[in-house]
Amino acid sequence: MESKLLDSLNTIQTPEGIDIHFRVAGIWPRSVAWLIDLIIRVILYIGLSMIAGTLGDFGAGLMLLGIFLMEWFYPVLFEVLNKGVTPGKKSLGIQVLNSDGTPIGWSSSLLRNILRTVDFLPAFYGLGFVSMLMNDRFQRLGDLAADTIVVYNNNVTMLQQIAEHSPIKPAADLKLKEQQAIILYGERANQLSDERLNELAEILNSLDVEHRMSKDKLLGIANGLTGRQ
Repeated sequence: MESKLLDSLNTIQTPEGIDIHFRVAGIWPRSVAWLIDLIIRVILYIGLSMIAGTLGDFGAGLMLLGIFLMEWFYPVLFEVLNKGVTPGKKSLGIQVLNSDGTPIGWSSSLLRNILRTVDFLPAFYGLGFVSMLMNDRFQRLGDLAADTIVVYNNNVTMLQQIAEHSPIKPAADLKLKEQQAIILYGERANQLSDERLNELAEILNSLDVEHRMSKDKLLGIANGLTGRQ
């Protein structure tokens, strides 16, 4: 049970055959981030109440409107406009993403936050807590419905490990396994000598004499396959 309260590594494979590794945030960092955001909202409520208290009935209506907007749109605005990061999440180094690793949008953020009311039942996020314990991505019911995950924003992916090189578009269409092999070559480039890299390139040339490869060309294609500009 204790391990479920911590974090886990999840891997998503893109259609191009690239593995992206996400370190999913567990219950504890998410709870602390929620508490920090709650404290921030409470401070804002106190400030708003001091202003509203001087405005009579209009102030009471303003207070109710402020509470409504703050509770429902505080997380949504930060998640969509600030790359999935509220102030509380920023302090813990976590962010919300779609489960495929893409940035969260308006519809997904609205859905996951509207369902906070269900996650909160019967009290203190009881259903949400049980839901997070029952899946390896620690998704509460709102996350499951919106298909979102909360991850650490310093994830290590294959894209970050490939040696820097100007991207090159391959001369011919590559099969999925060929793309994966070239990306793997790029990943290992910083760990191998130039002699070994050239040797591996020559092995490819012996298999395909029509499209000759060099170390620099392979690294360029690896960067091109991963979308580097």
